[in-house]
Amino acid sequence: MRPRSRMPLPALVRVRGVSMLPTHREGDVLLVVRGRHPRPGQVAVVRLPPDASGTPRPLSVKRVTGPDPHDPTRWWIDSDNAAQGLTSFDVGSLATDDIVAVVVGRLWRPLR
Repeated sequence: MRPRSRMPLPALVRVRGVSMLPTHREGDVLLVVRGRHPRPGQVAVVRLPPDASGTPRPLSVKRVTGPDPHDPTRWWIDSDNAAQGLTSFDVGSLATDDIVAVVVGRLWRPLR
């Protein structure tokens, strides 16, 4: 008997901040799937490394731009808003385990 493979787990997340404008804005509710590997260009929920003082950062929504050219087991991330947010130029590439979930759709956008 073969062991069961893990099924990807869906979840909902709410966007905070402006780093993913214009794609996603504050208050958007996104459907994400945990346990999936990202593809270049997809938006994902990621775990960023702690800041310079060692303080953990909150989970973030970022665009996965592709594998790190120096280590293809790691991923480069970016913000859609060039004026805001952390990117791999700030924090380096992320391990696959730091890609928490892949965004598969937006369920709700608050009216303004």
